[in-house]
Amino acid sequence: MTGSPHLSDEHNDSGRVRWRRFAVLTVPAVAVTAGLGIALAQGVLAASFAVSGQQFKVSASSLEGEGFAQYGGVDVNARDELIPVAVTAIREARLSNLCQSVVTTLPVIGDISLNLTAGGKTPVEASNLFVDATQLAGDAVFSNIEIGRDASTLDKGPADAQGMQDLFAQQADTVRITGLQQTAWATNAGTFKLSGLSMNVSKGKKECF
Repeated sequence: MTGSPHLSDEHNDSGRVRWRRFAVLTVPAVAVTAGLGIALAQGVLAASFAVSGQQFKVSASSLEGEGFAQYGGVDVNARDELIPVAVTAIREARLSNLCQSVVTTLPVIGDISLNLTAGGKTPVEASNLFVDATQLAGDAVFSNIEIGRDASTLDKGPADAQGMQDLFAQQADTVRITGLQQTAWATNAGTFKLSGLSMNVSKGKKECF
């Protein structure tokens, strides 16, 4: 989402908010770009490694998490180019029917697709999960959500899930997203347990969505 989210279904006294469609970016690109100099000075960068020049797609039939936080960040590639992202951080996450895909176009050969699937029977489990995304969509339900909190004061997600002071952020006790679809530059996790892992490389364009 760009700017303030639209609360389409419900918002009750328990702090439970349901969004029929949930889409990133939550942090306006202008605000992120304006803070790049500060981010570099403070060392506040998203991924802890140089990201590749290719984004990848991830889908899951459902994601359930405890300790959700989201804020703006910056990735850097091997050419030292800055890439604004929306960081989604979850302390404990479980994903069902996970799919990850990336397509590479090579001279003469054409498109080559790398597909990874897991969590068909037993959900994928991740702790201290960070996803640096440019797009995210699905049907989402949050409990005790705080929207518009200062990114430097987040305290519900992983210990390191904080952004720059004065920038927009949001957090919640729990999150559930069904029909998850996201495009990302990087993923970090403290632990990542993939049950039923399968990887396949094939010619042509085969993406998760």
